[in-house]
Amino acid sequence: MPITDAEIERYLARYGDALAAFDAETSASLWGLPGRIVSDTAAIALDARDQMVTGLRSSYPLYQALGLGSVGHTVLERADLTERIVRLRVRWHFYDVDGVHMTDSDYEYVLRVDEDGLHAYCSVGIDDLVKITELAERRGVDLSAFTSSE
Repeated sequence: MPITDAEIERYLARYGDALAAFDAETSASLWGLPGRIVSDTAAIALDARDQMVTGLRSSYPLYQALGLGSVGHTVLERADLTERIVRLRVRWHFYDVDGVHMTDSDYEYVLRVDEDGLHAYCSVGIDDLVKITELAERRGVDLSAFTSSE
């Protein structure tokens, strides 16, 4: 039986809510292992849940400095690859603590239904670096304070 729109909506709502709550454990639980994150600047393979939690936590100070309060989403495209695997293009909508829209950002995901529900196995950031840079400039946040020199 194919993945339903309702299952996808519940998954994405939980994903966005976990990000807005800075809940790394819940966010990590929404990923399958191994998880792959690909962007113009990096390609990361995460083979352990604790790696995901640590990586997610490391991004939270920036989101907090930008004033993240809530996250919404719009599914732009859906392709059912098999009955258990779907590819999504999602536009995330980021709002500050006062509910003011800050920015949007597009991602592609490959999700699979496992015994305990949907999990992401691959994420591709489409425009995240550009959008976060523009937002930081508008909000007066110095991104260099949040980047590692390692």
